[in-house]
Amino acid sequence: MGCGRVGSALSFRLIELGHTVSIIDKEENAFVALGDDFSGQKVLGIGFDRDTLIEAGIEKAQAFAAVSSGDNSNIVSARVARENFNVPLVVARIYDPRRAKVYERLGIPTVASVAWTTDQVLRRLLPLGAQEEWRDPSGNVVLAQVYLSPKWVGKKVGQLAEVAKVRVALISRFGGALLPDRETVLQEGDLIHAIYQVKDRDLVENVFANGPKD
Repeated sequence: MGCGRVGSALSFRLIELGHTVSIIDKEENAFVALGDDFSGQKVLGIGFDRDTLIEAGIEKAQAFAAVSSGDNSNIVSARVARENFNVPLVVARIYDPRRAKVYERLGIPTVASVAWTTDQVLRRLLPLGAQEEWRDPSGNVVLAQVYLSPKWVGKKVGQLAEVAKVRVALISRFGGALLPDRETVLQEGDLIHAIYQVKDRDLVENVFANGPKD
């Protein structure tokens, strides 16, 4: 929902990854940004209107991103997608990071506009494995943002670190950053930044993606 710079870029990236995309905007001229090569569906209407959402295919959607220019519209449409249509993966763009904690407690992952990139949306919508953020000069150790399965929600950082052979350096949560310890409980929407040896990358991605064995 929202066909601005982020919405259009996100749509093209998702299509490149092989996904079917519908994009909603209340202004018809917003679709000009998509050009003639856009292969997805364009829906003119209000992003939280039930009929508009149904026309866009919300009933079969696996993910919904609210990336318009208004906080309120994004949150309302995200809540409708999550609560009325049970869309599994929902993320909302916000401009006021102070409101992020409130929205995330409602079960809606958010990203503050000041730190916004298309990749951040994708990280919350799709399991993309490990995204390397830093590598030491020897090439043996990396810091990466790793997709975390919802199966880890409610588990402690210490358990995750032990099984995956990583050190959890940082958790992105509620639009901010948290320095965890072993007793920190993992929550829905957490983005994990972990340090590990390059040779263990497959193990790390598998453990993070598949959840605990117990």
